[in-house]
Amino acid sequence: MAKNNSELEIRQRAEGIKEAIDALKREKSEIEASGWVAPADCYIARYQAKGQKYHYWYYQLKASKAVFPKANKKGEFSRFKHLGKAGSQAHIDGVNAVIRRTKIEALNSAIESLYESWLDLYPDEKKAGHRVE
Repeated sequence: MAKNNSELEIRQRAEGIKEAIDALKREKSEIEASGWVAPADCYIARYQAKGQKYHYWYYQLKASKAVFPKANKKGEFSRFKHLGKAGSQAHIDGVNAVIRRTKIEALNSAIESLYESWLDLYPDEKKAGHRVE
């Protein structure tokens, strides 16, 4: 009888984990559908340009690899995407895209963690895992 209770309890916990994973996947899909998502390893950078009389501040998306298509050369890519002045639509869209990327990365991490927890409910010596025993 105790074994049946424990199997039932494990099944209930596994179902709870599965429901949590499904909810996080739905949330991730909603974020992806809400707008453009910046590529991984991108961030917003502010830079200064000098005019004859004044200094001007502009914003750009910076990436570690060339991922942004160049506007004037087809098939070539750049590490930078100009976003313009503070508060411009491109600047706001860029900031929101980075925020979406950050949220998606956090959700992916949570989903992976829950999946590993789900695997822990079903110990199996043949299964390659992350555990150190």
